[in-house]
Amino acid sequence: MSPYVVIALLAGYFGVLLLISHFTGEDSNDAFFIGKRSSPWYVVAFGMIGASLSGVTFISVPGWVGDSQFSYMQMVLGYLPGYLVVALVLMPLYYRLNLTSIYTYLRDRFGQNAYKAGASFFLLSRVIGASFRLYLVAIVLQYAVFEKMGFDVPFVVPVIITILLIWLYTRKGGIKTIIWTDTLQTTFMLLAVIVSIVMIARYFGDGFGDLTNRIVESDYSQVFFFELNDSRNFFKNFLAGAFITIVMTGLDQDMMQKNLSCKNIGEAKKNMLWFSVTLVFVNLLFLSLGALLFMYAGDKGITIPQQADELFPMIAMDGYLGYAVALFFILGLIAAAYSSADSALTALTTSFCVDILDIEKYAKPRRNNIRKQVHIGVSVVLVIVIVAFRAINNESVISELFTAAGFTYGPLLGLYAFGLFSKWRIKDRWVWPVLIAAPILSYVIKANAKNWFDGYEVGFEVVIINGLLTFIGLMLIKSVKKN
Repeated sequence: MSPYVVIALLAGYFGVLLLISHFTGEDSNDAFFIGKRSSPWYVVAFGMIGASLSGVTFISVPGWVGDSQFSYMQMVLGYLPGYLVVALVLMPLYYRLNLTSIYTYLRDRFGQNAYKAGASFFLLSRVIGASFRLYLVAIVLQYAVFEKMGFDVPFVVPVIITILLIWLYTRKGGIKTIIWTDTLQTTFMLLAVIVSIVMIARYFGDGFGDLTNRIVESDYSQVFFFELNDSRNFFKNFLAGAFITIVMTGLDQDMMQKNLSCKNIGEAKKNMLWFSVTLVFVNLLFLSLGALLFMYAGDKGITIPQQADELFPMIAMDGYLGYAVALFFILGLIAAAYSSADSALTALTTSFCVDILDIEKYAKPRRNNIRKQVHIGVSVVLVIVIVAFRAINNESVISELFTAAGFTYGPLLGLYAFGLFSKWRIKDRWVWPVLIAAPILSYVIKANAKNWFDGYEVGFEVVIINGLLTFIGLMLIKSVKKN
């Protein structure tokens, strides 16, 4: 695809985002942090689909079908009870306490160290996670635009452009703007998948019913696996899906900030319940695309890439399915990456202002200025981390860093579980050693499980182990006092 077409797509896309920012942006902390609690629940629910599916997911989920069939649906089904816990247990707590940052609960329940530790673990996770996703986008931008046009520019240039574009449309309205930009991003992601499926259906000459039968009767459509030592085992994936949802939605400022922008707890619950059901069908759509891509490649004699998650980009970008698919793929990829990155920038700004700087202690006229300075500061930090990833220049190391960031959600799971399901207080000064030890021990268990437990491999359920170790550690430092 011509780099000029990519530039035109980017310009048009961000032009629309800036227009949305202009009409929804409101230069106040109340709008930036919680959207003035005026967001329509159905807009939040639709936009959260895009935010929950990153650029990595957009590309990788169809590719997983080759090795794992539809086994990912087992985890997706586990999301449903997880979202129920978020909707019925955690969100009512956050609304009752009138929280801006969800980690303020830890201060009131345990003390200052637990509060700062919880916020710090989130900040670390989100900085690494957002940087990893934007690193991939910057690489595509450098290759598809600058190198194709013959410009030899340092990698830092596309990185700065990428971050600057996000900063421009989030700098005023923050979460109030993102609620609406997420709807656009979700639309483009879904259109990219739907248009691809339609073009493959046209190639096979199938209607909807025939296409569905083709997928169901293929070798790729098996959903349930019950072999204990299989990484695709139903029970471990279902449980992992439930707990991952609790920690990566219910205990994550990024995702919860959107829910806290709803008018009241009733609308927030409706948003969460409708979003959770819709997400099941959206993931089924992605997996169906994956099955069709593999069948299409087989029928056309296309060699499957060694990295199967490159199959969707290769077929889309090399023109096999026509120019429209290539265009929508680029838009979908941009949307997938930015829908998670822009809300991360806003959530990082919110958490740092509220949890680290305690912005409420400052006089009201200063708060807006502090928030703007932090927003710029977080943007600079993301640029530095992305450039550092490039300096490492080792994809496996960078992927390990991204995976390691996921280990920081286990301590949050343990902290909140201990706070909600026990009445014990803790010796707050000892909380840091516990929260650092739990992820390290979890990593050791995951790395050695195959040898220690007769071939059993620890997968996504490591978050449960991590949370349990944190809970045990907190029991060891519990105080004689109860709430």
